[in-house]
Amino acid sequence: MTDTLTVSVLGTGIMGAAMARNIAGAGHTLRAWNRSRAKAEPLAAVGAHVADSPAEAVEGADVVLTILYDGDTALDVMRQAAPALRPGTAWSQSTTAGLESVTELAAFAREHGLVFYDAPVLGTRQPAEDGKLLVLAAGPVDGRAAVTPVFDAVGARTVWTGDDGAAGTATRLKLVANSWVLAATNAAGETLALAKALGVDPQHFFDAIAGGPLDMGYLRVKSGMILDGRLSPPQFAVTTAAKDARLIVEAGERSGVRLDVAAAGARRLARAAEQGHGDEDMAAAYFASFDEAPPA
Repeated sequence: MTDTLTVSVLGTGIMGAAMARNIAGAGHTLRAWNRSRAKAEPLAAVGAHVADSPAEAVEGADVVLTILYDGDTALDVMRQAAPALRPGTAWSQSTTAGLESVTELAAFAREHGLVFYDAPVLGTRQPAEDGKLLVLAAGPVDGRAAVTPVFDAVGARTVWTGDDGAAGTATRLKLVANSWVLAATNAAGETLALAKALGVDPQHFFDAIAGGPLDMGYLRVKSGMILDGRLSPPQFAVTTAAKDARLIVEAGERSGVRLDVAAAGARRLARAAEQGHGDEDMAAAYFASFDEAPPA
């Protein structure tokens, strides 16, 4: 295996496009596909071959990376790619998928002789653009030489959770991490909504917790986006966050755990999407606190 690989990226949305640019920037040959070709077209400027179909995109690939909406979408796209997939190709499945989906995706990989890596990423638009995502990965040790250069191109660090991608250990860790991220995001929005309703200057709240254990950078970042109206373009969209929240709740139910906060958070995100904020940053769950537009 040489250091220069042919990498096919299937899915060039917020995360996928940024990851693809960094893969090309690391010197790898890039082939890209997106259901809406317009989202993939700009990658031609960094030397990518923009394909008209998943099968065309994976021709000659050493590594296929899927970064799509959910597990069902990833499986559908890989089925379309199947005629051109070569046995022995490494597949980095970076879509945030549910536990049942990981099992189905791994079964598809076995059926087609692919080397399967369960490899979701932690981070949003800016870390993706900067190549500083955290890659959570599980898969066979023997094939890691194929995927490590790709992970190095898109991430600041890779955490290996096991040598069996089908076990879904990386996806399990991703769901745990996302449960914290979404809880913190929803809590930030509710805190600001309560401050507005009670006539409290948010800055007084920030001053009160400054420098103590209750203070956190993430709270200030998401609160700043809400207060300054910087919700577009999103770092991570409400609709995608709502999907991840549902997966977290489902994972808890499968394991016999009641995730009351996660379930409430999923409803808040769904309500924000219904109010028209689906394409805004997930911090826009703030608006779910109000039946109408929040008071000025």
